[in-house]
Amino acid sequence: MNRSSRSAGGGLVYSTEGGRMCPGCRRPLRECACAAQQAAPRGDGIVRVSRETSGRRGKGVTVVRGVPLAAAELVELGKRLKTACGSGGTVKDGTIEVQGEHVERVIALLAAEGWKVKRAGG
Repeated sequence: MNRSSRSAGGGLVYSTEGGRMCPGCRRPLRECACAAQQAAPRGDGIVRVSRETSGRRGKGVTVVRGVPLAAAELVELGKRLKTACGSGGTVKDGTIEVQGEHVERVIALLAAEGWKVKRAGG
């Protein structure tokens, strides 16, 4: 692998001065211009909460879809939901996953924050 092909696909990942670096704009993450350009996803204004077990070896997971927030705000909302439910989870691909079967609690929390919420699935 020569030097030109190596620098085209990669770049600086961490700097002692700025910390973690954004691969897109090559700035520190706290000054990243890429995140500011990403608009919040548009939907129909309804947040859908469902329970899923497929692909999780029978373990129940509460999934929240359709929240029209930017990525950083979605992570913050996910953190609040996980804390309120007392469980773990993740935020990926625009969805919030909370470990366990907390559909009713999540619906109540989102409704209290002013979201229009529907239960999806069975």
